[in-house]
Amino acid sequence: MNSTAMRTHMCGELRDAHIGSTVSLCGWVARRREHGEKLAFVDLRDHSGIVQCVVDNDVDVRSEYVIRVTGVVRARPEGTVNANLPTGTVEIGDCQVEVLNIAEPPPFPVDQRADEVDEGIRLRYRYLDIRRERMQKNLRVRALVNSAIRREMESNGFLEVETPLLMPSTPEGAREFLVPSRKEPGSFFALPQSPQLWKQLLMVSGIDRYYQIAKCLRDEDLRADRQYEFMQLDAEMSFVSQDDVLENIGRAVVAAAKAVTGEEPPTIQRITWLEAMNRFGVDKPDMRFGMELVELTHVFSGTEFKAFAGAESIKGIRVDAKVYPDAAASGRNKLDALTDRAKKVGAKGLVWIKVGPDGTVESPIAKFLSEDEIRSLVTAMEAQSGDLVLIVADNWDTTCEVLGTLRNDIGRPPVHEGPYAYVWVTEFPLFVGVDPVSGTPRPGHHPFCHPHPDDISLFDTDPLKVRALAYDLVLNGWELGSGSIRIHEPELQRRVFNLLGISDEEADKRFGFFLQPFRYGAPPHGGFAFGIDRLTAILAGEENIREVIAFPKTQSGADPMTSAPTPVENSHLAELGLRLLPPPATS
Repeated sequence: MNSTAMRTHMCGELRDAHIGSTVSLCGWVARRREHGEKLAFVDLRDHSGIVQCVVDNDVDVRSEYVIRVTGVVRARPEGTVNANLPTGTVEIGDCQVEVLNIAEPPPFPVDQRADEVDEGIRLRYRYLDIRRERMQKNLRVRALVNSAIRREMESNGFLEVETPLLMPSTPEGAREFLVPSRKEPGSFFALPQSPQLWKQLLMVSGIDRYYQIAKCLRDEDLRADRQYEFMQLDAEMSFVSQDDVLENIGRAVVAAAKAVTGEEPPTIQRITWLEAMNRFGVDKPDMRFGMELVELTHVFSGTEFKAFAGAESIKGIRVDAKVYPDAAASGRNKLDALTDRAKKVGAKGLVWIKVGPDGTVESPIAKFLSEDEIRSLVTAMEAQSGDLVLIVADNWDTTCEVLGTLRNDIGRPPVHEGPYAYVWVTEFPLFVGVDPVSGTPRPGHHPFCHPHPDDISLFDTDPLKVRALAYDLVLNGWELGSGSIRIHEPELQRRVFNLLGISDEEADKRFGFFLQPFRYGAPPHGGFAFGIDRLTAILAGEENIREVIAFPKTQSGADPMTSAPTPVENSHLAELGLRLLPPPATS
């Protein structure tokens, strides 16, 4: 299948069964080693692997030369087998070597040693970095994920449709990249944060089941799981319930994971947003380890300890001495560091309690607690001798956020380690908080999520308690993606807009192209999108999505290889009707 006019086989596919065959191979010189006065060993590499070739010593080939080798496959002499190579039992002899292209010495070794090279250097020479086994594997894992997703979606009746990259600006929660219009000076397109509006219009169009492996762009700060540009599986379905969406998207995720690992992933669990916050303190819980939050408000309902008295919420986490043997033995410096971390996240303070034999405790606050409170605390936390209990007393939001952060700081393993723990988080709040300027609620996901039918009566009385038919998929503490059942009734959509402070006139101006079609019969529909970069990174065993993207940006948003972003000529700006402001003055 991989034979061409220049080669008969790939380097990495040769085995004992090929012994005696004459083969032609093409690739790069990974290494050249002298073997006596007359012979040399050349390790020839292509994307499939490495094979050893025995060549005349006078053949002048060096690191990263591109060559073609024709020779006979033979067994390696006894004692020279390389068990670390799939091709390690064979070598190519009687070699004829044709140099197809010479190469300058590379700026770093094109092998696993490049992992120790500064990432900026690797990205500046990304075309060399991709030659390495690690990057070749990662990009092929990505291709497997994409291929499995497409097969699964198409087998379930989804139609692939491409949507525009140039679109109007829409409020989806993140900063957009804007593209100036040459034809309409002063006007701009936006690059899509997602195909959200288009896919809903496709449901109005009767497509019924849509999917796309879509390029999306968001002008957000970059980090390990975020890039300006990212790829996602985007899907939408008509005449469905939330369960229908979760089932179909779950099948695509499972198919992708199985294509890479060869194993059936565990069943995707489900919990509500409220349960996730109460148990784990975050809405993207890592369920590979314990240390769950425990509500302690009832334990201290009549306490005389001022820091706990009257607190809206008192929660604790237990650091297990068996799993974290140095936790309870932590010196004061470690405990002070945990307290500082809690304060940075938003707590007024952090209470620590070391549990000793027979339920005794050691803590700066022990003298302020009654025996009943200590006994009830140890029981509620299921604490054993040697365990460390960390407690925060504050409003509910703060206790969740602080202890959720500490839980992850202390116990969370690297994202790709351990068993894959998939979980659906459902019933997110429709609104999150109130805008301090306008006094209007802020949308939790986006303004097109359908409110939970049981909560519509709360719109006017207590909108922050309204749940959405919205859901996230989380894997090992990384949010893979999110979705919702959409609002398909024009009047309900306007009602949500009005609650968000968007008048009918403003809604028509900003979303008229989207709202008008809904007057012509929009079906009930819902959808989802998950990040292919994030899923691939975890399946490939990587901590950073940059390692599974061919040409990513650095954390600062720059591209060392192309030097982008770069200035443009004033004449180009003038053609677009733009003029740059002077740089801000420095003090």
